[in-house]
Amino acid sequence: MNYAFLAVFIISTAVHLYASHKKDTKLRNITKPFILLSLLGFYVLSARNMYWEIVLALVFSWLGDVLLMPKGTKWFTAGGIAFMISHGFFIAGYCREIVFSAIPVWLIVILAVFFVSAVTFIFSKLKAYLPKPLFYPMFLYLLINGAMNCFAIFRLAGNPVQATVITAVGAALFFISDTSLFFVRFNKDSRLKTHFIVMLTYSIGEFLIVLGLL
Repeated sequence: MNYAFLAVFIISTAVHLYASHKKDTKLRNITKPFILLSLLGFYVLSARNMYWEIVLALVFSWLGDVLLMPKGTKWFTAGGIAFMISHGFFIAGYCREIVFSAIPVWLIVILAVFFVSAVTFIFSKLKAYLPKPLFYPMFLYLLINGAMNCFAIFRLAGNPVQATVITAVGAALFFISDTSLFFVRFNKDSRLKTHFIVMLTYSIGEFLIVLGLL
């Protein structure tokens, strides 16, 4: 049964990516909710030791997907809050498998500097295009996504095996997806004109996070 959910995930993602490429909003809205719902079903039925934190992370990711579908700042903000909560639950899930005594201080410092610098650079490019009320909330959101990446890397550093590498790659793709979304949504001069890259990196990223945890 878990592979049935995986099949739904693959099909709905493929159709959604096609719709994103073609800018078919109606088809995108029809297929989008099925991506995370099917991934959640795949995780629940596949996990030997299911983490409730990861279940909630996927639930809030799904909620974020749904809330981002309508146009408008209020819907965008609500979706961002849902994804912010999702990142928090992913961090909590990673913490179950992190050997904190194996994490060197220099790694913590380097990652903190890297993500703060990366987010600052990204928003220096976006500042001219963003509504002022959204600038700092979005800045904070991407920092929290960066923190989720840090904890995925801490998990990898404490236990460098294939599974932790896969999750860390997935987390990085999630960061790329959110960054791409900001440019697609707000910077009309951006080379990114459709949600194809946003959803490609997002879907693969979420899948790899789950796969690595399984």
